[in-house]
Amino acid sequence: MELSQRQKRILRAVVEEYIDSAEPVGSRTVRERAGLECSPATIRNELAELDREGYLEQPHTSAGRIPTARGYRLYVNELMRERELSHEETEAINSKLQGRMEQLDRLLEDMGHMATELTSYPALTISAAAAVTVKRFDLIYLDQNSFIIVLLLSGDTVKNKLVHLPFSFSQNTLQRLSALFNSSFTGIDEKMITAELINSTERAAGDTMGLTSVIAGFVIETLTSARGGANVSGEANLLKLPEFKDPDKAHRLINYLSDASNLASLPGGADFGDVKVLIGPENAALELRDSSVVLASYNAGDNMRGIIGVVGPTRMDYSAVAAKLSYIAGGLSRLLAGGAPPGGFGKLMIKGDDK
Repeated sequence: MELSQRQKRILRAVVEEYIDSAEPVGSRTVRERAGLECSPATIRNELAELDREGYLEQPHTSAGRIPTARGYRLYVNELMRERELSHEETEAINSKLQGRMEQLDRLLEDMGHMATELTSYPALTISAAAAVTVKRFDLIYLDQNSFIIVLLLSGDTVKNKLVHLPFSFSQNTLQRLSALFNSSFTGIDEKMITAELINSTERAAGDTMGLTSVIAGFVIETLTSARGGANVSGEANLLKLPEFKDPDKAHRLINYLSDASNLASLPGGADFGDVKVLIGPENAALELRDSSVVLASYNAGDNMRGIIGVVGPTRMDYSAVAAKLSYIAGGLSRLLAGGAPPGGFGKLMIKGDDK
């Protein structure tokens, strides 16, 4: 059924009042909030119709109405007003973005804390990295017990490690290992560095002391740490929300968010700057079925996408949250990729829309 304009005004009034109060909304409040001139009886009839159509529900017979997931979805898609950030909010975000480029992990952690401060919801940041491999190995002999491993990575960054060992080895052994590693370990990711590859290299080098394993271990550690990661901040904020007054319910969600592999599977928008909203049962994970997730995509450089988002109750101020996350994502894109659209809404995505 296509809703009338009056029904849409009523639905928007119910959603926005419920966001503010967390209490079921009655007809008198709707009339005042929506600025309607019709009678309370007419509004009650419209509320009942919205209830029958699945946009609202009545928790108790004598109570007012609250939005359903379907009601929130229509609100987000059609009724939500675009929100402008205040000067203070944009200044706070910009000040956090400045001067953090020397350490990406710290930058994303700061942005997660900022998103929590601005929305009062737990925030997550997911960094995506292009596949990193080793372009060249250099093994620099210092003395019979020490050498330096130097790795030139595919992004032209250099990683090195000073190794001290309790046994002695020759410079010729290091030279053989350097040639073998440059032959067999370049251009592959850490998953391809198997025990079989390490053992065959060890045999080819005539290495009976474990030097091959030391070098391979540093390579695996370096390539693994270069991959994207996920961080969560502000989980304790859930306990302040009426929807999570049951500690068991809150802890289940907190435990879910604490696993980085869960966060890595969350969908971002198809394009940089997109804001994606997943409401209640639209979330694939059971732990998120009573929550909403708002995600904004940012350009992490080299055509790679990262995500910043928040998790909260379905009674969320979607307009304000989307505006804040979009602005933060735009700032991250400008820093990491050297350019992005001005702060403000990107395309607002619905679940499954990858256009």
